[in-house]
Amino acid sequence: MAKHSILVTYKLPSSAIEPLAAVGDVDVYRDGVLTKDDLIRRVKGKHALVVAALDKIDKDVVDAGADLKVISNVAVGYNNLDVPYARSKGIILTNTPDVLTDSTANMAMTLILSVTRRIVEGDRLVRRGDWKGFSLDFMIGSEIRGKQLGIVGLGRIGQAVAEKASTFGMTIAYHNPSARAVAGFESMSLDQLLATSDVVSLHVPLSPQTKHLIDRTALTRMKRSAYLINTSRGPVVDEDGLAWALREGVIKGAGLDVYENEPHVHQGLLSLENVVLVPHMASATTETRAAMYDLVARNVVNVLNGQPPITPIP
Repeated sequence: MAKHSILVTYKLPSSAIEPLAAVGDVDVYRDGVLTKDDLIRRVKGKHALVVAALDKIDKDVVDAGADLKVISNVAVGYNNLDVPYARSKGIILTNTPDVLTDSTANMAMTLILSVTRRIVEGDRLVRRGDWKGFSLDFMIGSEIRGKQLGIVGLGRIGQAVAEKASTFGMTIAYHNPSARAVAGFESMSLDQLLATSDVVSLHVPLSPQTKHLIDRTALTRMKRSAYLINTSRGPVVDEDGLAWALREGVIKGAGLDVYENEPHVHQGLLSLENVVLVPHMASATTETRAAMYDLVARNVVNVLNGQPPITPIP
């Protein structure tokens, strides 16, 4: 008889389920996102819980999971978890940092190049049959060489973006809300960074301090020729304010991988040509997702076997 009971709230490949099944019975929910009531019902009696970003693990869920030893989040961010309350109940919490750093940084660069060179806008135009042939003054974009990339949140992913952008000839400035200094890069106040950067890329965790960090006021401080990139968390940006700024030419363009109320996207953004919208897919490569699943499983197995997790939430 299996020693432990494990709930996985979404489909995992067999390569991740097998090590979990070696230490316990695995209950996998395969039909989208569990409702809160169903999550509360299914977590009862479980020793481990594997969740994703759309699963809200609040006090009610933690209380229902009275036997939980570990909650393993398949993401770097963990704003979906009530970390202090879970810890107060003796639960170990883990996430999946590092393994998705490069793919997320690549997505940020992809968005920068896509919006500055109007790639997606051009693709739509061709598909509509509106392209009439080559012209020297048609679909003019912006170069990034010699331009300033302002990174808000120079952590692992932010630094990876800085390194990649440097190879494209961009200069790097950063602002860390935590005031943590990073050697080798120019630190600025948020106001200074917004006012001087040609591209602003967001890489902060979601917290009460960073929610709507980029609002209408912040957007008006940016250059009219500037672009905003968000691969962090959707609520860091006030989408209503962003739609207004893009519509009114307050900034030139934006590229978004995350949204304020996922999977809903602000209606004001959907009709605009100067914003690239992708469906929260920064880590969506075969190699990165495999590494994330492997790390999640190893974290759970370690804790259930009485060993320290590999990547505990700090």
